[in-house]
Amino acid sequence: MHQATEHLPSPLSLMPIGQSQNGGRWRTEAMRSHSSPRLIYMTKGQGRITVAGLTRGYGPNNLIFVPARVMYGFEVGPTVAGQILTIPTAMAAEWPDAPAHLRLRDVTLQSETTGYFEALEKELKSDRSAHSRAAHYHLGILSIFFERQMERIGETITTDFSAGTAARLVAAYTDLIERDYRTDKGVADYAAELGVTPTHLTRCCNQSCSKSALAILRNRVHYEACILLRETRTPIQDIARDLGFRSAAYFTRSFQSTAGRTPTDFRRNGALTARN
Repeated sequence: MHQATEHLPSPLSLMPIGQSQNGGRWRTEAMRSHSSPRLIYMTKGQGRITVAGLTRGYGPNNLIFVPARVMYGFEVGPTVAGQILTIPTAMAAEWPDAPAHLRLRDVTLQSETTGYFEALEKELKSDRSAHSRAAHYHLGILSIFFERQMERIGETITTDFSAGTAARLVAAYTDLIERDYRTDKGVADYAAELGVTPTHLTRCCNQSCSKSALAILRNRVHYEACILLRETRTPIQDIARDLGFRSAAYFTRSFQSTAGRTPTDFRRNGALTARN
């Protein structure tokens, strides 16, 4: 079976939120996960972010940590600015095990955070000797800063939201999707594995993130299809097979209903780019 690009090692990188939208809103809003953690730093604007099927608001000077293999997606309006930091797998142990959200209200902390990101960006763009090692050291210092702020003001997203049974169920559902979205499993299959009815599962999903269970599942599959179409040369029939579709024709109809164009058109209109 074809291996998707997310299974490749993720190097330390920093990308502006605006740039990550190149090619369409799916770049940020579609549910996805990565093989290594991400740290999102929102510096301007506000919107909503969904992590593990749980939606909350974000604003300026917010740090949002997403562990590896945890599904997330976020709204990006015209006034939103920020950066997405890719944390290498080798350094993942220095970060929390669960999603976390820091709202930095103190001006001093805001300035300190900006300084860490600017130092990282400077080294990543540098051609000086040992610049990569320097960037990794800056990342290590940032992880210590994040840990200390978590002790003071952090909100662990899963703990904050999982007080209700519905939220715990949705989080478990997104975990199962992340494990099995390349199969032909439907909502009924996931609901049975969770010991609930499809109707109850959908009700809980709507309650915690304003999306149906089917929408969450399709959203995750659609993002992976977009990535494979834009960032690999894998034949469309192979993408369809690898994502659990019964046929390339069925995949094409499903993709077009979501994207408004066929997989061939989507691929033709977007150059191959590096995965964010």
